[in-house]
Amino acid sequence: MELALKICSKISAYEHFCVYIVIPMWQEGVPSSAAVQEILFWQVAEERETNEIPTIDLLLFCIDHHGQTMSMMYQIIGQAINKAGLADTHHPQDYLNFYCLGKCESSSTESPLQTCNSSENRALGLAQKYRRFMIYVHAKGMIVDDEYVLMGSANINQRSLDGSTFKGYRDCHGRLSANIHMVREEDSSPQPVYGYRMSLWAEHLGVLEDCFCQPETLECMRKVNSIAKTNWQIYAAEEYKEMTGHLMQYPIQLNKDGKVTTLPDHECFPDVSGKVLGSSTNLPDALTT
Repeated sequence: MELALKICSKISAYEHFCVYIVIPMWQEGVPSSAAVQEILFWQVAEERETNEIPTIDLLLFCIDHHGQTMSMMYQIIGQAINKAGLADTHHPQDYLNFYCLGKCESSSTESPLQTCNSSENRALGLAQKYRRFMIYVHAKGMIVDDEYVLMGSANINQRSLDGSTFKGYRDCHGRLSANIHMVREEDSSPQPVYGYRMSLWAEHLGVLEDCFCQPETLECMRKVNSIAKTNWQIYAAEEYKEMTGHLMQYPIQLNKDGKVTTLPDHECFPDVSGKVLGSSTNLPDALTT
């Protein structure tokens, strides 16, 4: 949520600010299971029970609740865009985007297709047929302005980064951080954090464009989104086609007000079922939030 608030402050100052977030397509487990569906529901949460968009002044009171979702973040960014009078030229995804990773492989005739009708074996059969797979993202890393990098097993939240007891339990992990001043103009020597980011982008985008040198620009954001959108279309298609890298748009769409919905004809993840937006279950919130 702090990222959304930062974006809103930049919009109010008429400054551009870009945030790129890579997450798993779904969390560990079977995507159609109650636990994973509940987690996805709160992760995306396309509709709040009140059907009201909270005002920016009240957001600080929501930071420790279920408001920390894609829907909440996009709604407040959309609200800030409207307030700044930029609705005709800007969209929430010009500032914030969620991505996932996947891979498609050419068909193989080495092993027979699984034809059992059980849901688990059906998913296996479809995976063998279409040969597309999620790349699970478990790394915890952050790169800021090509100057600061955080990496390690620590989750990027107060509970992990504080290294102290939080809400009655301890969640301590290791981390490595570095703050390296970035000087693009005066010093032409390679910059470690910049080089690290560009190597990641080359791996996941499959190409390096000139605009990638300035990830904070609208041109760069829209170029990355174009590649990611095309990759998702290839991933979800029935006929094999080679992707450009591994980065895909997270399979949601939203309007200018930040309302999140599924992509047309993609209510569920390909092959494995499970609703992209999740579904509310009767599991206790403490187990999934």
